[in-house]
Amino acid sequence: MIRVFVERSGEAPELARAETVAAAEALGGRARTPGPEGPTALVEVELPDPSGARALAARLGLARRCLVPIGDGEERALEALEHAATPGRSAAVRRFGHPSGGGTDAGVEQAGARLRARGVRIDLEQPDHRLWIVGEEGSVERLFEEVSAVDRPAFGRRRMPQLPFQRPVSLAPRLARAAANLARVRPGDPVLDPFVGTGALLAEAGLLGGRLFGIDRDPTMVRGALRNFEHLRVAPEELVVGDAGEVQIGDAVGAFAAVLTDPPYGRASGTGGEEAGGVVARVLPRWAERVAPGGRVVVVLPGGPDPLPPPWRRVVSVPVRVHRSLTREFRVYERAA
Repeated sequence: MIRVFVERSGEAPELARAETVAAAEALGGRARTPGPEGPTALVEVELPDPSGARALAARLGLARRCLVPIGDGEERALEALEHAATPGRSAAVRRFGHPSGGGTDAGVEQAGARLRARGVRIDLEQPDHRLWIVGEEGSVERLFEEVSAVDRPAFGRRRMPQLPFQRPVSLAPRLARAAANLARVRPGDPVLDPFVGTGALLAEAGLLGGRLFGIDRDPTMVRGALRNFEHLRVAPEELVVGDAGEVQIGDAVGAFAAVLTDPPYGRASGTGGEEAGGVVARVLPRWAERVAPGGRVVVVLPGGPDPLPPPWRRVVSVPVRVHRSLTREFRVYERAA
């Protein structure tokens, strides 16, 4: 197992932490017992092999980069620094928490001098190696190498104004990706959303390799979601128009790996005249019964009682402001052993 540190983006910090742990678990890793104190923006996990760090960065929505530790303690960190970059190639050294540099930092200057003495060229724009110093300004207490960065602009390209089918309120792509990671979606996993809407959650599950199944009572929403899926080059396996408490779907797959949904709430959502909480309480238990052992139900709710009875238990609950003054709880349910 290798240690990997994920830098959270600063959006919804507790959700970002839960997302990182769940994404690591989807890759065969786990949360790590806290070790030496470090920046609170870093989340530490363990992954089975070095390639997992890049795979983790490719999954995450609420993060900036994945780092691996290469030295603790000033002298050991500086010694490790000399072996972290290859002579004849380039490197950038920055202090964690001050990514744009600026000013004079004795620790950064000392690290840069050690690299130049070894024949490494300093390039802050497009370096071959990106190295990060942790510690008080002027010191080198810990050293990390950046393994992979999260493609944050890609999420911007999937925002609602960029899609062919739009509605006033839809879950932002980064939050939708976090929810899909909470569901621990893996390639080939069948995932169901019984309240598809514009398709934001299923789109992110599909981009993680999931097989997509969805239901919505409004045919306009289903047609619109299909347009968005086509635009994002995501191919759902089955979408059904109808009441999710009555229609059938996914008979060929049997059990679902996860149920992942953002049910209709508020004036902008259609529930066919039924009270929104009642719809969720009626629909969700039905599909939870179709979740395979070890699978999860991830639901975005405005609060209130748990919609799933025992043996289901809530294992994660994080409130997040999703749109202006609109707050939702990202909840994860697992079936008790």
